[in-house]
Amino acid sequence: MKAYIFPGQGAQFSGMGKDLYEAHPNAQEYFESANDILGFSITDIMFEGSAEDLKQTKVTQPAIFLHSVVLSKVLGDSFRPDMVAGHSLGEFSALVAAGALSFEDGLKLVSQRAQAMQKACEAQESTMAAVLGLDDNVVEELCEATPGVVVAANYNCPGQLVISGAVDAIEAACEKMKEAGARRALVLPVGGAFHSPLMEPAREELAGAIAATEFSAPRCPIYQNVTTTAVTDIDAIRQNLIAQLTAPVKWTQSIRQMVADGATEFIEVGPGKVLQGLVRKIDNSVEASSATI
Repeated sequence: MKAYIFPGQGAQFSGMGKDLYEAHPNAQEYFESANDILGFSITDIMFEGSAEDLKQTKVTQPAIFLHSVVLSKVLGDSFRPDMVAGHSLGEFSALVAAGALSFEDGLKLVSQRAQAMQKACEAQESTMAAVLGLDDNVVEELCEATPGVVVAANYNCPGQLVISGAVDAIEAACEKMKEAGARRALVLPVGGAFHSPLMEPAREELAGAIAATEFSAPRCPIYQNVTTTAVTDIDAIRQNLIAQLTAPVKWTQSIRQMVADGATEFIEVGPGKVLQGLVRKIDNSVEASSATI
């Protein structure tokens, strides 16, 4: 069975999507539509902007979504997923690719999500840190033992977690992780504590937008970050999307469940190759590659 997976924030690069735009007339239509919906030329920034330009919150998330969704569209009849999943932001790309959301509604939600997250970041100084070389339960226990807001946020693959929270709590937790034998515990250059309780204002703001958006039953199950299991129910999809902002991204658990449910081939749709690398570390018995056109 084929599983298509969609990347999240951090996969952007200067020049992303330009090859799709130049090679496929239908891709051009999606890109130009995105410029109209967003009210600025995101294509100019994607194709010609610097890495710094692409780091702008209002740009990063829509850009990755746009690249991923347009790529899935130009794959045409060869895009026949048995299941889909997306890492954080990538969940929106997966839902559009699977027919649960329209392109226009998906892009609007992603833009609103990015802006809501930015506001939450500005409300309180916060950050994230990568922890390498510790078991999940050890990371969880050390987070709980650290005063302040600090939680496990991304279960990327065995031995690779990201923690999220208030700056002082993250710094204190990193010291505990190193003392416990972590190979690395490194504060990341991000502007906020994504997938932590500090995203509650963004969760509340996005909840209204998601409730007002029309969803359809997806063509195949989506394995959502919050539940890690196959979901097709529209109401459940909505609730999981809302909960995702303050809940951890359970990527390791999702991939393992997809394999248990029959996935034998994982195809990454979008910029970068991060997810296929994680898949190989989670289960090296399955194939993992990039979508090609």
